[in-house]
Amino acid sequence: MLGALIVTGILGVVLAGRRHEFITAITSAPLSVLGIALVLQLVALLARAEAWLISLHAAGGTVSRRLLFRAAGAGALVGVVNGSLGMAARIASLRRAAPEDAPRVPCLLAAEVPIITVEIVLAAVFSFTLVAPLGVAWWIPMIAVGVITAGVLALRRLSHAKQTGLWAGLAVMRHRSGGRLIAFTLLSVCAQVLRNWLMLHAIGVNVSIFDAMALLIAMFTLGQLPIGPSTGPAAAVLILGAHGVAASAAAGVLVAATGTISAICFATWALGDRLAAGRADSISDSGRGVAGPELLLGAVVQPQPSP
Repeated sequence: MLGALIVTGILGVVLAGRRHEFITAITSAPLSVLGIALVLQLVALLARAEAWLISLHAAGGTVSRRLLFRAAGAGALVGVVNGSLGMAARIASLRRAAPEDAPRVPCLLAAEVPIITVEIVLAAVFSFTLVAPLGVAWWIPMIAVGVITAGVLALRRLSHAKQTGLWAGLAVMRHRSGGRLIAFTLLSVCAQVLRNWLMLHAIGVNVSIFDAMALLIAMFTLGQLPIGPSTGPAAAVLILGAHGVAASAAAGVLVAATGTISAICFATWALGDRLAAGRADSISDSGRGVAGPELLLGAVVQPQPSP
């Protein structure tokens, strides 16, 4: 919370004297585009949840898609504050809902690694988009790609060498379902990049799809800090400030807003589905509770056959 307040205060200072530009930019986005951005973010959340399901099933878990998506909904809402807290909330929620079907916590943590690895690989491959906005040396992205590639190969070898306990979470890296995990993770990332691109163009910041990717990389990095929804505006000003500080901040606010609203929608569905399932179980148990005494009473009063 304190981090969010500090970042918000800094943004307030940066935007001092640009209030009119900021308001004009943030109110210029059509509602239809905002709706599309919201849907894209929901697609991203659902695709990542599906990738998590694939990873857990490869690790030996038998949890149902419905229970896992409920846990992912809870994690998405907490993840608005901090990405690491969101992961912890997902794992805690899943263990509480399906203690017998979900792997143990160490394995659940390891099962996140293949998904995060794909995301980091994509970030490394497209890190060249940070060269211009941040003044990064051109050879740094090449080193990043080399280091990440070596890390992936090491994890894949480790998944073959150790297959029990904590390391079972890496099973998808040697499993044929790994291709599906990569596909769903790519879908999640592409949906977020497209959302960023739409938000930027909606307020008049005409950037390329690579700039939208650079914004996502910055958001992913800053999202590990406890700065909450201010991640979007901070990343947008950092990466795209040259296109106009006020417009970039406005785009960042809209990105953060659509991300927050989509997380609330996902979490609301998860809570509603859980309550509905609880009521259904309660009614079912109540029905069995009534039938039991009736059957018992019928057996007691049933006439006995004559000798």
